[in-house]
Amino acid sequence: MKKNDYVLVKNTVLNPSERAPQVPDDTKQVPLVMWVKGFLLEDSEIGQIAKVKTMTGRTVEGEVVDHNPRYEHDFGDFVEELLYVGNQIRDIISEVE
Repeated sequence: MKKNDYVLVKNTVLNPSERAPQVPDDTKQVPLVMWVKGFLLEDSEIGQIAKVKTMTGRTVEGEVVDHNPRYEHDFGDFVEELLYVGNQIRDIISEVE
């Protein structure tokens, strides 16, 4: 990958032994990891440590894990009840008016 390519980097912020004592036990067993998207400040490859500049102008260093990362979130499985909510709300509002 070349300088200015858009990438995803990860960085371990806290190791399990450094986690706060009040966090749940299952949370204490894993590191706290930061994931950041940004533009490479130097040529790099997947698995290498590199610096990136974020959209907000911060410079962050981490392990390059993806090139041109995409959004992979969604709103979960289909919920049939939500098909009718909009119409029900319009009916309720029209009754109040």
